[in-house]
Amino acid sequence: MNAEHPWTTTPLTAELLRGALEIERTERGLLPHRLPAWARAQNTDGQLAMVEAQPSGVRLAFRTRATVVELDTLPTKRAYVGVPARPDGTYDLLVDGRLVRQGSVTGGDTLTIDMATGTFEHTPGAPGTVRFADLPDAMKDVEIWLPHDERTELLALRTDAPVEPAADRGRPVWLHHGSSISHGSDAASPTTIWPARAAALADADLINLGFGGSAMLDPFTARTMRDTPADLISVKIGINIVNYDAMRLRVLGPAVHGFLDTIREGHPTTPLLVVSPILCPIHEDTPGPGAPDLSMIADGQLKFRAMGDPAERAYGKLTLNVIRDELARIVRQRAADDPALHYLDGRELYGQADFDELPLPDDIHPDAAAHRRIGERFADLAFGSGGPFEKR
Repeated sequence: MNAEHPWTTTPLTAELLRGALEIERTERGLLPHRLPAWARAQNTDGQLAMVEAQPSGVRLAFRTRATVVELDTLPTKRAYVGVPARPDGTYDLLVDGRLVRQGSVTGGDTLTIDMATGTFEHTPGAPGTVRFADLPDAMKDVEIWLPHDERTELLALRTDAPVEPAADRGRPVWLHHGSSISHGSDAASPTTIWPARAAALADADLINLGFGGSAMLDPFTARTMRDTPADLISVKIGINIVNYDAMRLRVLGPAVHGFLDTIREGHPTTPLLVVSPILCPIHEDTPGPGAPDLSMIADGQLKFRAMGDPAERAYGKLTLNVIRDELARIVRQRAADDPALHYLDGRELYGQADFDELPLPDDIHPDAAAHRRIGERFADLAFGSGGPFEKR
């Protein structure tokens, strides 16, 4: 490092973070959470505990003239028994809103998951550093988007010039809740998950409560959304309820009403968009549960299949088409007294023609190209002319 530009170590504080609802101070540093502690205390599901601590949509945001930035972190990698190793999580660095660098941190802790038995094994590891060099030597806004699908404990931030928290640009805050698709499963990087892509196109400030496998109409999630300041709100409901076979039609309707009622307690007139599932052929008319095809795991491929019987719809079992019809009915009913409530059929974001061109690699999750497409369509349909989030 040039002597004229000695290292500056900036304390990691909540003022430098965007998109997290709570920051836990650990023995080593900071751990961003996307659910507050009181909500986490009401949860006993290991899947949700894992994914809410994966910082999808969470980013460091600061202003500096630094040309070199180093961030020490302790990541938690996921490994699935019988499946090829996952790539290291990606850190996206933006300068004045443009992606200019990407990096990764090797090492870290490892969480080994056996999908055949449902067991987890945690192996501790060493922290690492992601380094971004040759940045423009001028005052600039810098964002470091953390890996969307990798638990990331923040340990230290070093730069070759002082850092100050980014100023509030006055953008509308968009609060979104959804499943692993909203979380960013199979997206290429944290700024290319579909909600981040839509937020960038719409110039919105994203808070992403997309939780892999965990969009279950949990009351604590609704209360969290109720208590989170936001200018725009969306909830994407359906795929997890089907592929976990979590409820029947009799329970779905009241649960959706209760979820929306709770959000409305804190946001009585905020534009609120209910989004039904994108196309997923295995569950369009076949109930869950969904399950990994263990015979294909042996070949290093992860695919899912629907385990239900279409005839069980007569007994209230849910499919994606049943859920879409119910969501549309509920929104239509409520919108008579709530003009700020809107509905979007998820197949307008990704439908049959998109599946024909960009099929779901594991039969549930869209790939990187489909994430970009969904984000662009959401930006147009929700934020564009005539959309529920249009600036007025």
